[in-house]
Amino acid sequence: MERMIRIFDTTLRDGEQSPGASMNVEEKVMVAKQLARLGVDIIEAGFAYSSPGDFEAVRRIALEVEGPTVCSLARARPEDIDRAWEALKGAPKARIHTFLSTSDIHLKHQFRMTREEAKKRAVEMVQRARSYMPDVEFSLMDASRSDQTYVYEVIEAVIAAGAGTINIPDTVGYAVPQEFGALIKGIFDKVPNAKQAVISVHCHNDLGVAVANSLAAIVNGAGQVECTINGIGERAGNTSLEEIVMGLRTRKDFYHADTGIRTEEIAKTSRLVSKITGMVVQPNKAIVGANAFAHTSGIHQDGLLKDKTTYEIMRPESIGLIESKMVMGKLSGRHAFRQRLEDLGYKLSEEELNHAFERFKKLADQKKEIFEEDLEVIVSEELAKMTERIVLKSFHVESGTNLVPTATVELHIDGQVIKESGTGDGPVDAVYRTIAAITKTKSKLLMFGVNAITGGTDAQGEVSVRVEEDGRTVSGHGADTDIIMAAARAYLNALNRLAYMASKQAEGEQKVRLI
Repeated sequence: MERMIRIFDTTLRDGEQSPGASMNVEEKVMVAKQLARLGVDIIEAGFAYSSPGDFEAVRRIALEVEGPTVCSLARARPEDIDRAWEALKGAPKARIHTFLSTSDIHLKHQFRMTREEAKKRAVEMVQRARSYMPDVEFSLMDASRSDQTYVYEVIEAVIAAGAGTINIPDTVGYAVPQEFGALIKGIFDKVPNAKQAVISVHCHNDLGVAVANSLAAIVNGAGQVECTINGIGERAGNTSLEEIVMGLRTRKDFYHADTGIRTEEIAKTSRLVSKITGMVVQPNKAIVGANAFAHTSGIHQDGLLKDKTTYEIMRPESIGLIESKMVMGKLSGRHAFRQRLEDLGYKLSEEELNHAFERFKKLADQKKEIFEEDLEVIVSEELAKMTERIVLKSFHVESGTNLVPTATVELHIDGQVIKESGTGDGPVDAVYRTIAAITKTKSKLLMFGVNAITGGTDAQGEVSVRVEEDGRTVSGHGADTDIIMAAARAYLNALNRLAYMASKQAEGEQKVRLI
């Protein structure tokens, strides 16, 4: 009999803990709405106690996003539980996710607690959360390095206290599949009330086996997997949502399990998260990498031409890789533009639509045909602009064989227009040096990459950068048919992220790295 596995998406919480992947509230809401279209069961919208920004993101997602259960993380502390409830109250479906470590390593060195003290605290905080809502999840942080007998004791106690979901994290990516699968099996064998709760897993990818560990857990009875889009997250990342979902879907014959994910939305969701976080998906990434359905070998190509099943175990169409053939161009009107965006799942306000339509018309003058990927870039970038402090007004570049590359840049910064000129080793370098002079940034450019979004000489160029300043590392993203414009947008996107992070620190906000 086929089991349905719940997908708990933590892109907006654990995924955001990737260096440089911080998202503002509008971006989080945008991703959450796409996750709802994807069909995830639970969205971990953030950690409400950690900052006003996270509280606002959880609050808005809880009230604005329909379909999934919306969850807030909370440490096993009264103030965290109470703050999570404040952010979630009024939501049609809400969950408080609280946690405490169970490993002796953490209890001794980090929490300064005995095992009995930790178990007592866990029970009390689950009961407190249950006083607010019926859906409570408890995580045993660092469970994979904990004494198993103690793990069983804590699980039994928190289920009795009212936890409906028990999460078993491999917090530092230490476990191997056989071992982790045995841990999950042991819970069902040794914990008397284990079947009264859903057993969940949250695996990190430090040794490259997060997906394998999660699948081993499913084989041994786990009913929920906590994962992220593109596998982003703390350190080496988390279990990749798309790999879990397509692994179960493709090998139903082995796992006898599936999810409620609408797989046709996977590619779109991957692109959106990549654009907003600035984290480029590696070409050889399973399922969503640029090479995932590319075939170079002559033998493979010959087989595919005869029958696609010779070398493809999944259809590209099954994850949404279907090139749109609806022609959108410079003669397309506002109504058609709005309708096409709604077909893609984007519902914009009038102001947002006006900004996006203006960008669309400019692009349409440069390209013969606008593809779905182009529209997604327009929407994501225009929505992100609504909260930018530094906005590019104009630039002019002179460069050639016998010319020193010179750039004149005009920026709008906090209501003030500033215009300066500068030189560089090339046109992009000249623009970057001039922007740096205007903004007075001390940041260092760590990475600069360029990709084409669609085919053709009129394709939009997609630039990704990684920038570091004062110990903070952020990513930036920009796209345009003019590669220098795309580069400028990417750099400014990164500088805006640095400014956002600096303002949060100045306000005394500090994110806590968890699970």
